[in-house]
Order: sequence, then structure tokens, then C-alpha cells
Amino acid sequence: MTSTWLSSASATVRRVVLPLRNGRKSYSAKVESRLSERVVESLRAVTGKDGVSVGSAVREQHGRDESVHSCRPPDVVVWPRSVEEVSALAKVCHRHRLPIIPFGTGTGLEGGVGAVKGGVSFDLRKMESILDLHQEDFDVTVEPGVTRTALNSYLRDSGLWFPVDPGADASLCGMAATSASGTNAVRYGTMRENVLNLEVVLADGTVFHTAGKGRRPRKTSAGYNLTNLFVGSEGTLGILTKTTLRLYGIPEAMVSAVCSFPSVQTAVDSTVQILQCGIPIARIEFLDDVMIDACNRYSNLSYPVSPTLFLEFHGSEKSLEEQVSMAEEITKANSGSDFNWARDPETRGRLWKARHDAWYAALALRPGCKAYSTDVCVPLSRLPRIIVETKEDLTTNNLTGPIAGHVGDGNFHCLMVLDPDDPAEVQRVHEFTDRLARRALALDGTCTGEHGVGLGKRGLLREELGPQAMGVMERLKASLDPINLMNPGKVL
Repeated sequence: MTSTWLSSASATVRRVVLPLRNGRKSYSAKVESRLSERVVESLRAVTGKDGVSVGSAVREQHGRDESVHSCRPPDVVVWPRSVEEVSALAKVCHRHRLPIIPFGTGTGLEGGVGAVKGGVSFDLRKMESILDLHQEDFDVTVEPGVTRTALNSYLRDSGLWFPVDPGADASLCGMAATSASGTNAVRYGTMRENVLNLEVVLADGTVFHTAGKGRRPRKTSAGYNLTNLFVGSEGTLGILTKTTLRLYGIPEAMVSAVCSFPSVQTAVDSTVQILQCGIPIARIEFLDDVMIDACNRYSNLSYPVSPTLFLEFHGSEKSLEEQVSMAEEITKANSGSDFNWARDPETRGRLWKARHDAWYAALALRPGCKAYSTDVCVPLSRLPRIIVETKEDLTTNNLTGPIAGHVGDGNFHCLMVLDPDDPAEVQRVHEFTDRLARRALALDGTCTGEHGVGLGKRGLLREELGPQAMGVMERLKASLDPINLMNPGKVL
């Protein structure tokens, strides 16, 4: 769940719990679950005694993610160990009309795991097997408890890797559920492009495979695209219990580069021209002048305080020389300066240090304060305008929000640093994030490029899609989950 200027953050996001906009108070821990002992025993009959908990601390842990939304604990937490147990537990919940909230690693950013109507949290971390690796076909099937780091560690000696990286060590089924992305998306795509098949448990316990059981072709034109219906569904349609993923060969070599620009426009122009030239760049990351200044102070660096691109190229030794040369020519033609590049891992790490330390650098701008990240995406040509207008909005409203983003996708994030004990500032931040999302919509973009809708952007989603598209989504939801048990209160 990633993501995300957070998509390239090297550490787990610190949690900030702010007051909800509807005025509800934050959760205060309850001593006992609201479920009857008979229902709890029905759940224990499936998982065993150790597979169910009604303890307040455990429930509170499962009622929050890394978002700004207040904790909403479930009534009970279960730990299934197989798809059969997930199905059996879902049948118990369906029989007793209990909401079902899938839980992966809790690294989401839009309140997706909060139990707004109570119910049962399905913690899937005990299902952690890597089931089928087909090296010659470049695909693998994993259970929902497998994280991207665990998968890539497993793949290390195979010559393959899974490149989608939302920053946090999220579970792969959770990444599919939120349609996660990251810094490598400009080259390798998002989860939508890299999920080949899903095993899903519906609210009534039905188990099915979105592309057919055992199917893993690289492409298909057979029927509706059910796989991508569930990618990005945020647990509102079913529980993802297996995912088959596309893999890639580990690049022979990698080269990184950093370049400064006099304006946002020239940085984006360079990005567009690099893409137009067909250079297969792996990462193009953007930091604004405020973010670069914070990184310089925090990490004792000396980058020019101006809009900056961080680039990375993957390929053969020979191809990289040409890619870097072409990119350097393009950046110079757009008034880029201080173009530094590095090939060995240690030097590349130093070049990327500013990007990786951005979270901590932003927090250091206001010691003692907290932070959270916003997320919008617009067409590339609109990126300079929205960033300039956003920076003006931040200055006008006396807000601290360094900007970082995946400029190759038109996706960027404001890292809002604020005092959560200052109600006036909290209100200004809420109003700013609404304006930012609507600014993106006005420029033909989306209210979220990576983080998802969850709790906080449901109204914005309606504005983005319109009543007809929302009506179709609502009918799909009703057909798969007619009594609204799957993660109710999210997305729709």
C-alpha cells in the first residue's frame, strides 16, 4: 500500500493521526469486542484458538494504516493460513452479516484498513508462500503474506526481479489491491501492468481465479478483464489470496545521474524529450527547490537549490553509454547543469541520497512536527502549471510542503509537515489537499496516482468519474457483494 513521494522513501512512514473532517473523535480503545462469543467460537473453529484475537491492542493495531485517518478498530482479528480457511471465515462473516476488512502490512496511505462499520480484520500475513516460479516464462505466483522484498530476495539467484517498488515493504497482494506503483513505473509499469492472474475470495466465500485457474499467459483477449477489475479495488470486491506476477531480467548494468534546472518547465521539458527519443529510462524523479534545500541541510549535500531531476538507466554496458549521452545532451539543451552520473553502486547510492532521505529531510524543516504525503497525477504537459500553482498555494497559506514526484508519469506528492496539535493549521492542510486534488482534476488528471481512494477521496472520485461511471462501479459492487460486507465505507 504503498507508495507515494513515499514510493521511494527508504523507511516506513511515521504515523500521523489527525482529526477527521466530519468531526468524529479518534478511537479510544475498548476492552472487549462487540461480537458474541458464539460468533468468535465459529471463527476459532476455522483457524484454531491462536488464529483469532479480540484483544483491544491487537484490534487497534489493525484499525489504522500510515494515513492521517483516525484509528477505526475491527471487532475481531483473524489469521487464516490457507485459501480454504479464508473461504470458511468469509462464510461465517456472510452468515452473520459481518464486514470483512483485508489486512496486509498496514502501509497504506488512505485509511483503507479502518473498520468504519466494525467487523472482522483478515490478517493475511501467515499465508507467505512463494508457490510457483517459472523462470523461463518470467512469472511467479505468491500468497498474500509475501512482500516485495521477500520475493526479490527469493529471486536473487534466478537472474530475475520484480521491479514495482512503492517504497514501503508492502505485501504483493496488498500492492495489487491498491494498484501500487513507484519510482520504476516509467520503465516497468504499475501493478496493473504486472498482475497476470488473481485468486479471489468473494464475500460469500466463493473462490475463483480472474484469468482462469492456473492461467498465466502474457496477454489475452478472452472475455472481460476481471484481473484489472480487482487490481485497485482496495478490498471492496473480494480478498486477494494469490497473485501471479510478471517478472523481469535483472539489468546487466545501472547508471544514475543528477541534473539541476532553472525552472520546473525546463525539467519537465527534458523529461518529455527523453521519453520522446525512446530512451528506455528506468526512473525519472523530481525534487523542487524547497525539497533540495531540505535535503542539502539534512544530508550535508551541496546540490544547487533549484528544481532537480534524478535519473536511472538500466541495460547493457554498451547501451547505457548511449542512453546517458543522449540524456545529457537533452538536459543541456534545456539549460540543465551540474549533470553528474555514476555507475558503481556506492557512487549511485550517494547520488540518490537526497531522494532517499527526503522524508527525514522534510521533517527536519520543522523539528517536533509530523508529516504525511498527498498524491495527484496529471498529463505531463500540465505538470509545470500544477506544480507552480501548488507552490503558490503553499506560500499563500503559510504551509510547509516540499514537492517530490515521479515526473515521468506526471505524478507528484506534497510532503506536508505540520503541527497536529494546531487545529487551524490542520484545517488549512485539509483545505489545501482538497484544492490540490481539484486542481489536478481541472487539468484532466486524477485525484490519486498511487495512494488510492480509501476513506478520504471518495467525494473526489465522484467528481473525477462522474455519475454514470460511478453508477457502473456501484452496480458491479452490488453484484459481487450485494450486502456490502467487503471493506464497507471505502472507495464508493
